[in-house]
Amino acid sequence: MAADGDAWDAFGFYARQLDRHQLSNTFYRRATETKPGDPQFWYNLATSERTLGRLAEAASACERALALDPEMRAAVLLRSETIRATPEANNVEDLQVRLAQTPDDQAALFFEYALGKELHDLGRYDEAFAAFARGASARRRSLNYDVAQDELKLRRIAETFREGACRLPGSTPDRHVFVIGMPRSGTTLTERILGGLPNVRSNNETNNVAAALMRSSPTTGGDVFDRAARADFAAMARDYDAMASGDGFAGTIIEKLPFNYLYVGPILRAFPNAPIVWVRRDPLDTCFAMFRTLFGAAYPFSYSFEDLARYYAAYEALMLHWVGLFPDQILQVQYEALVANPAAIGPGLAAFCGLSWTDEALNISRNASASLTASASQVRGNIYSTSVATWRRYEKNLEPLARLLSQHGVDVKRVG
Repeated sequence: MAADGDAWDAFGFYARQLDRHQLSNTFYRRATETKPGDPQFWYNLATSERTLGRLAEAASACERALALDPEMRAAVLLRSETIRATPEANNVEDLQVRLAQTPDDQAALFFEYALGKELHDLGRYDEAFAAFARGASARRRSLNYDVAQDELKLRRIAETFREGACRLPGSTPDRHVFVIGMPRSGTTLTERILGGLPNVRSNNETNNVAAALMRSSPTTGGDVFDRAARADFAAMARDYDAMASGDGFAGTIIEKLPFNYLYVGPILRAFPNAPIVWVRRDPLDTCFAMFRTLFGAAYPFSYSFEDLARYYAAYEALMLHWVGLFPDQILQVQYEALVANPAAIGPGLAAFCGLSWTDEALNISRNASASLTASASQVRGNIYSTSVATWRRYEKNLEPLARLLSQHGVDVKRVG
């Protein structure tokens, strides 16, 4: 019996979970062909097209979903994320009408983020900021979140991991490369440059590090941080390696999960020669890029300036702790320098990871691998520097954030 639309859609979901994105796309497409009147199938296809970098196709699938269900708020947001608004072609008026007709602010926040993105594209920055701020405020009201708990967690991590090490002279870098940093700081760009080198692949963002660490930690004695510090790191290494390369791939494997900055200590106990690439970006630009992004369940601190400033300060303190413990295993890459002169930064980045450099790696538009991150649309073209010093376009609006960052000890240099 031939599969029906629901079955094809389910196959697409499970293929996506297994990182089989081309196959997932095929299944989602079959779902829309089998049952073309289901808006959810068209939306699922749109997300798949975006993952694979086919942005025009993603926008078209969003339009098909919205033609069937004009109230599908996720499709409204994805439509705006996959196109660049121009004076001749934009959805600003449609979004404004939607907002005027939507009393539920938890539904309206999708429209606010979409409106902010398109107004930003159009250079209407004060209006864009107002939309982002309304959306972030609505999202923050829906969360039961206390940044003090995260501040405590990051301090406990530093307290329990105090044993450092240096890479032995002449040692070969491990084949597992970890790209870390705050979200929206340039980690995806860095990953795609490295992923364009020979015999390298990226596993995108997984929870493999945390899963291997938890399974290798004792179940009793102290809190979760104490137990993690007493993990069987040899077992963690075997477990992680099996998950990361279970298909037999023998080359270099990139793991790009921003949150792995929490686990630098355990990673380097499990893999003493693992290259850790810490991507840094101007704090104001980093925080504002997060503030104007509607994430899923992750990064609950990104919806208020106070939370952002406090979390960023705690994050930076933890990263400087890791750098102090492992000075030779952590390479700091400044995003602004990378996009300004990638041909100068790239070879050193590759060498640190034990990889042979080729200028072809800078042609990231030819990198067809999947991207599931919030930057999935931005990394499909060539390397560009137009996102540097975004804060200048919003300087008045971001002054309270700059002040809060400074109050919490962050050096706000305002790069660019």
